[in-house]
Amino acid sequence: MAFDELKKDLMEADVDIRSYLENSEEYFKLKIFKALMRAVTSFTQLLVVGAIVFLALFFLSLALSQGISTALGNDYYGYIIVGGSYVIIAIFCYLFREKLDRPLLRKFSKFYFD
Repeated sequence: MAFDELKKDLMEADVDIRSYLENSEEYFKLKIFKALMRAVTSFTQLLVVGAIVFLALFFLSLALSQGISTALGNDYYGYIIVGGSYVIIAIFCYLFREKLDRPLLRKFSKFYFD
């Protein structure tokens, strides 16, 4: 009788362990799906907003270049000034890229590990 009870307890433990492993697997699948969907939606939002901002910046740059060109009396000067300012902004972004990386890593690590 003791062996029958031990056998029954072991079988119940086996069933409980299998159930726990199956539930854990499902939990991790859902957690990975959640993290991936957050990344995909964040990337999609960034892409859409970035495209709209790029178009707005493009048209504003053209308008600013035309305004500067008209004020200076030479068509090329306005475009050179606006283009040069973008080059200076790009150099600053490159120099301070490490300071930009840290907040992004923190933000996305919260998405993944929460």
